[in-house]
Amino acid sequence: MKRSWRTLLPSLSDYRELRTSWRGDLLAGVTVGIVALPLALAFGVSSGVGAEAGLITAIVAGLVAAVFGGSNIQVSGPTGAMVVVLAPIVVSQGVEAVAIVTLLAGIIVAIAGALRLGRTVSYIPWPVIEGFTVGIGIIIFLQQVPSALGTEGTEHPTNAVLAAGAFIGAAEWPAALLPLGVAAGVIAIMLLLTRISGRLPASFIAIVVVTIAAQALNLPLATIGELPASLPAPAVPSFDFDLTALIGPAFAVAALAAIESLLSARVAAGMSDTGPYNADRELVGQGLASVASSFFGGMPATGAIARTAVNVRSGARTRASAIVHALALLIVVYLAAQVVAVIPLAALSGVLMATAARMVSPTLIKTMLRTGKAEAAVFVITGIITVSFDLIIAVGIGIAVAAFFALRAMSKASGVHREELPGSPEAGDERIALFRIDGSLFFGAAERLIDRINEHQGIEVVIVRLSQLHVIDATGAHTLTELITALERRGVTVIIKGIRPEHRDVLQRLGVIRSLRHPNHLFEELGPAIEHARSHIRRAELAR
Repeated sequence: MKRSWRTLLPSLSDYRELRTSWRGDLLAGVTVGIVALPLALAFGVSSGVGAEAGLITAIVAGLVAAVFGGSNIQVSGPTGAMVVVLAPIVVSQGVEAVAIVTLLAGIIVAIAGALRLGRTVSYIPWPVIEGFTVGIGIIIFLQQVPSALGTEGTEHPTNAVLAAGAFIGAAEWPAALLPLGVAAGVIAIMLLLTRISGRLPASFIAIVVVTIAAQALNLPLATIGELPASLPAPAVPSFDFDLTALIGPAFAVAALAAIESLLSARVAAGMSDTGPYNADRELVGQGLASVASSFFGGMPATGAIARTAVNVRSGARTRASAIVHALALLIVVYLAAQVVAVIPLAALSGVLMATAARMVSPTLIKTMLRTGKAEAAVFVITGIITVSFDLIIAVGIGIAVAAFFALRAMSKASGVHREELPGSPEAGDERIALFRIDGSLFFGAAERLIDRINEHQGIEVVIVRLSQLHVIDATGAHTLTELITALERRGVTVIIKGIRPEHRDVLQRLGVIRSLRHPNHLFEELGPAIEHARSHIRRAELAR
């Protein structure tokens, strides 16, 4: 037990490559810090908790997750998906409630890791993940419309599409053209720099260029505003709230944090040869990161795939690079808070719009729509529900739809086939039916078994071959029991051949074997089963 718990905790082996990789880790950490700065500020502003909270989250949660997380190269902090969940919470419960939600969500995620639930993310189908990602990208883009137009206010529909339309209608034209031009300028610079070199910190450079231009021209633009010149002192969040109203949002945030962090860690492990990730430890680390963030007034943290990808491409080998990234942002707080304060909000909107646009890849959408009808349906449904309703509901419905199509495919792959009796025919063979059940016998295919066997009349002995049956669930076993009982009640003798060892327990517990007329009607080989069936026919002939 001690050994299993030890795998959830930091160890010196996390830094075994540091002696040879420290230069690369240092450079990667600084690079990621430069990339993370505008994103942290933008996500904080967009979620409604403020730029300061975004920066605090990147520093505190980024540091804690780097030390306690389960990935060697994961970089954590505020992300766009979390913004989508937090914005409605801020509107309905107020900014002060975010700290409590962050704390509760962190505890939930940490407990999930301690309970070894980390691998459950592998059950989420790929079309669900991609539909979810595209939906988040669309929402993030739409959420930037107010800042890009220089409009304010929250008296608008919570649905991102309706809210964006309302803000466009409420914008003051032509005054809105100025912030819109700033956002467009940031996007244009980022696109240009990305084409020149994928290694350039495009968002950081775009923010610097636009901010300098705005200050030089004295443009009337809303800015981030004053930031603290140091981290606030840690404090336990105030519990002066109706916790029952926050439990639901906390579970939603926790689910999203777990899903996004584990997906990011899984992608990162495939991008680098620094070793596998520990899914359970990753949940514990991300949970502790959000708890720590709540003490400093931050927001929930998750693994960030964009920053993690930059980390990998910059040469990171150990978690020291993510630690350096957090320390680099801390230096910004202490030395450059006044500089950061003058960044136009419209510029941050441009950064997030460009980030969101990269999440909605036309190539990926084409691939998903051409993969297959079932996959395309799951992808589209998940994306639409994400944009229209709720992220967590979208994932749940997406998984349910994917499960429906998977079960439907399994049901179609299973079959009940009547076979000819092998060898030379004998008198009375026409009254013996040999059925082979292939594939899976579960609740989706059980009724087909009954219908298929009931099609045949004048049968006195039925042999059911189960050796080709790969999967059987409780419903399938129960249906098989009912079928045998019904046939025996009609005077039809049932013989079962070839029960696989892994199916014996469920068939025994649910009465399949007990429903046979005689224990001798259970055979391992087909030859003896057919001979026994013929002996029943011969005895019946003599009785007549």
